[in-house]
Amino acid sequence: MNTVIAVDAGNTRIKWGVHDGRAWLAQGALDTAAAESLAGLAAAWPQEAPLAVCNVAGAAVESALNACFATQRGPVRWLRASAAACGVENRYECPETLGADRWAALIGARGLVAGACLVVSAGTATTVDLLDADGVFQGGAILPGYELMRRALAGNTAQLPFAEGRYAEPPRNTQDAIVSGCLHAQAGAIERLYRQLPAGAPCLLTGGAAPLLADRLDLPLCRVDNLVLEGLRRYAGAI
Repeated sequence: MNTVIAVDAGNTRIKWGVHDGRAWLAQGALDTAAAESLAGLAAAWPQEAPLAVCNVAGAAVESALNACFATQRGPVRWLRASAAACGVENRYECPETLGADRWAALIGARGLVAGACLVVSAGTATTVDLLDADGVFQGGAILPGYELMRRALAGNTAQLPFAEGRYAEPPRNTQDAIVSGCLHAQAGAIERLYRQLPAGAPCLLTGGAAPLLADRLDLPLCRVDNLVLEGLRRYAGAI
C-alpha cells in the first residue's frame, strides 16, 4: 500500500496522519475553529499522496479543508457512509445518514478485530456502536460526551457549577458528584449496549475522553488512538 494522508474533522478537533503502508509517519491535531491553519501543515505532506477525509463539522469546515488541500496533487476522497465498504455492512435504516466519523471508526475496527466488537468514540458526543462477527453494523447509540454533560449542567441550572472535581465512590461534594455522575452515565450506556454482544467480545475505545472512561469500564477493553484515522487509511487503500 502506498502513502496515504488521513484527515478527521470533528466538532472540536481536526486530527490528521500520514501513513506509509506500514506505520504512521506523522500525526497531529488542531482546533476545528482554526481549520484554515491546516494549510501550513499540509504543505509538508507528500504532495502526490491521496487524501482520505471525513468531516462532521459542517459545510464551512469542509470548504476550509478543501482550500487547505489546494496544493495537493493526489486525489481527495471524502468518506461518506454507504451500504457497505471495506468488509463492513451498514444496517442503518438510511445508511447514508450515518455520521462519516462513525462509519470510519467501524471500518477501522473491522481491520483490527475479526469478530464482534463494541466501537466507542468518546468525543464531543459519545457514540456506542455494535459490530457483529460478520462485520455487520447493527446500530448504536449517541449521547452527550463527558465534557458536554458537565457544560449542560452548568449552563442549564441555577446553582450547579462547571465541575472540576474528581471521580469518587461515593462522592461527598457537588464538584465530585457531577464528575462522578457524568462518568457513571457514560460507562452505564456503554456497558448496557455491550450486553448485546457475545461474552468476551472486545470494546474498542477511542476519543479525547477515552483516558477518563477507561478506568470506569468493567468489560474487555482495547484503547485505540485515532480509530477514525485507521478507518480512513483502510478506506483509502480499498478504492
